[in-house]
Amino acid sequence: MTDQNLLDRLKQGLSKTRGILAEGVQEDSSKSVEEIITDVEDGLLMADVGIETTDKLITQLRALVAQDKKNNSHLNISELLSQCIFDILEPSNKPMLLGRIKPFSILVVGVNGAGKTTTIGKLARRLKKNRKSVMLAAGDTFRAAAVEQLITWGERNDIPVISQSTGADSASVVFDALESATARNIDVLIADTAGRLHTQNDLMAELQKVKRVMNKIDANAPHETLLVLDASMGQNALRQAEEFHQSMNVTGLCITKLDGTAKGGVVMSIADRLGLPIRYIGVGEAIEDLQVFDAKEFTSALIGN
Repeated sequence: MTDQNLLDRLKQGLSKTRGILAEGVQEDSSKSVEEIITDVEDGLLMADVGIETTDKLITQLRALVAQDKKNNSHLNISELLSQCIFDILEPSNKPMLLGRIKPFSILVVGVNGAGKTTTIGKLARRLKKNRKSVMLAAGDTFRAAAVEQLITWGERNDIPVISQSTGADSASVVFDALESATARNIDVLIADTAGRLHTQNDLMAELQKVKRVMNKIDANAPHETLLVLDASMGQNALRQAEEFHQSMNVTGLCITKLDGTAKGGVVMSIADRLGLPIRYIGVGEAIEDLQVFDAKEFTSALIGN
């Protein structure tokens, strides 16, 4: 699929959020610059950018407007807002690099319903297309459907899946998978985990146990702790990210379901508040809709510049 097609899919996936922001930046000869900025601020808040990040964006926007006026430059609020958004997102523009580590282990965490298992299947398919050998670990042993779903992804893509019966110890499954991946010289191991609320301390402790048992085989494992967030949760997704990061030392984010929500502005809030790398975004159901996050393209898809 060409870069242009991927960009078109991104624009389509972000259309609900884009629509809200477009209303704000719509320049009208009957409006003053200050009225347009106020509309932009309202649009950012409606897109769930959050108060703190919205204030930061509007402060920078006002500064850029004042600078353009001073320089007698043509004033284009849309272009200036694009610059402000890009500046917020760019520090999180850090793709996941596998390096030469084998197996490179990815521990996928997040709450139920965020799209962890589907993300794992799509990511496995992407890695295999890039000629990486992949193994999956069905570490979500609390939900039978999750194990079955992961096995189906494995069968569909001819990828081995290490699993045990429902109710088995999640840490044991992941330990066995890491041992097997190491013995078979697999490039990438992706481990699913049970969905849990960030407020459930006992379940968070179980996640920490998974990391500890992985350390027994490889002191640096997992090499990536990938938190999957549902964008439609808005500011609740930000709070989840803060709690998971505190407990698990998250190294990367995947933000899903951007196609089904007008709250895609939360991506800016998460980037601003946490500064964590955003590895992937989900903008639809198709395999190609799991995209590597690109701050420039994301900004362009939102604002159009």
